[in-house]
Amino acid sequence: FQAEDEISAIGAALGASFGGALGVTTTSGPGVALKSETIGLAVSLELPLLVIDIQRGGPSTGMPTKTEQADLLQAMYGRNGEAPVPIVAAATPVDCFTAALDAARIALTYRTPVFLLSDGYLANGSEPWRVPEVDSLPDLRVQFAQSPNHELHDGTEVFWPYKRDPQTLARPWAVPGTPGLEHRIGGIEKQDGTGNISYDPANHDHMVRTRQAKVDGVEVPSIEVDDPGAEHEGPARLLVLGWGSTYGPITAAVRRVRRAGDRVAQAHLRHLNPLPPNLGEVLRGYDKVLVPEMNLGQLATLVRATYLVDAESYTQVRGLPFKAEQLADALKEAITNG
Repeated sequence: FQAEDEISAIGAALGASFGGALGVTTTSGPGVALKSETIGLAVSLELPLLVIDIQRGGPSTGMPTKTEQADLLQAMYGRNGEAPVPIVAAATPVDCFTAALDAARIALTYRTPVFLLSDGYLANGSEPWRVPEVDSLPDLRVQFAQSPNHELHDGTEVFWPYKRDPQTLARPWAVPGTPGLEHRIGGIEKQDGTGNISYDPANHDHMVRTRQAKVDGVEVPSIEVDDPGAEHEGPARLLVLGWGSTYGPITAAVRRVRRAGDRVAQAHLRHLNPLPPNLGEVLRGYDKVLVPEMNLGQLATLVRATYLVDAESYTQVRGLPFKAEQLADALKEAITNG
């Protein structure tokens, strides 16, 4: 439904999650700014929530009908306090469906808000898509808490809302009104396990680190590298690393460069937080890493900070996607000057 404003929209979505549904809210960059406090609340409540950001030109109202991918750092850090959130990015119009399922899987499995990043280029794009059989889709059903999960010293059985799954660190999800599972949640810091309000310094440090560990532990696949001839000739000297809607122009540019006889490797990120477990090893395997982005180098900044790799940015913020010829020229120059 169309709420009266962005804050109301995400409040309703988070309320739906509190009630046992998967809340979903969609917006663009300015709306993410307005939703940021409630996203932080969802981090504290540890409830699943899907925030879909169809990025556009900014800042402020910027160019509302034009494309950009400049909200990555906002998705990563645009909240007060330590409020980590997984981030998934779609690469093509068809991939928007698969990426949405992936984001929903993470939100439901790990009890966390998740960002799904798209942009105006994908939103206005199209490509053939085979409608999947329903039976082939992943089972996203959740087992809600039904009974007490903790025994006190005196033998009393109680429900602890922040008693965690040892594998995922997800807390139990109890639908309001379930007999015997009454519990307190809210934005103020919780005591580990019981969920009671706590101002204890050691407990706050523990909860902050636990929420971070939960996001760091989200299971994402290793990144795959397209590097023809790597087995026989060794890796190419140049790796092009992309994310989001740059997939199409990057892929077309890489094909052009290869047809011209030059070697170049390509990798594309779907998961931006946490990053794929093998990304550091992949990046260190190439002499040069080039990161084309429709911003001023946000992924490059994250990659450099995380892996201490000298990733080089190639950027534009014109409200338009890259052109294949433009990127091909940039790749050839990088190879020549590498």
